[in-house]
Amino acid sequence: MLLAIDAGNTNVVFALIEARTIKARWRIATDPRRTADEYAVWLHQLLQLEGLERSAVSAVIIGTVVPRALHNLQVLASKYFGVEALIAGQAGAEYGIELDVVEPRTVGADRALNAVAAHALHAGDLIVVDFGTATTFDFVDSTGAYKGGIIAPGINLSLDALVSAAAKLPRIAIEAPTGNNSVIGRTTEDQMHIGIFWGYVAMIEGLVARMQGEIGRPAKVISTGGLAILFNDHTSVFDAIEPDLTITGLGLLYERPGKPA
Repeated sequence: MLLAIDAGNTNVVFALIEARTIKARWRIATDPRRTADEYAVWLHQLLQLEGLERSAVSAVIIGTVVPRALHNLQVLASKYFGVEALIAGQAGAEYGIELDVVEPRTVGADRALNAVAAHALHAGDLIVVDFGTATTFDFVDSTGAYKGGIIAPGINLSLDALVSAAAKLPRIAIEAPTGNNSVIGRTTEDQMHIGIFWGYVAMIEGLVARMQGEIGRPAKVISTGGLAILFNDHTSVFDAIEPDLTITGLGLLYERPGKPA
């Protein structure tokens, strides 16, 4: 099986892939100081819970937007799984798509992987909305080329900034406001829920509409990331939900010919 590792700013996601099917997935908070040994102890226990041994992993591929986390993940692959990890975007795991932006080298691995996977799964022009530490909006044209996009603060970052800057505001959970969907809150908590949640929905709908207007032709909107399903229940802007888009992209890179034996 392939162990695909998506190292993001908030979480590192580990997924076991066999025959294009995700057999298991686990996540742990991103900490660049976490050693390969610590990862190994944690992963070994999770593999055992799935009835698997370390020998079940025959290859490792890593996509990361946290450069400091990469070394320990590479050591994990070599020391505990006996393989040299492929790195998304590097030799043997090239993206295979055009990064048609001013500075291609600055495109995050997660966004390039999302473009690879979205193009493989859906035809035509695409807008990919990824709810992560930041919320990103990316335009992938019908040829699979990455054409650019938008980076906005993630909803958790927005909430943290609001609570940190306003001494009397309480910390609230990220959830849809309950009741009749009124946007006139009667309590402080209700007003915060409305501002955060419906404000974010308005931002998503507004930015997608502006992107579609600039693209000038129909573009399917694909949503991914942890909060995709929550927002999908309260807007009609998304055409499809692909919760494992980045991991799928890693699996597709590994399948491509020309990788090291």
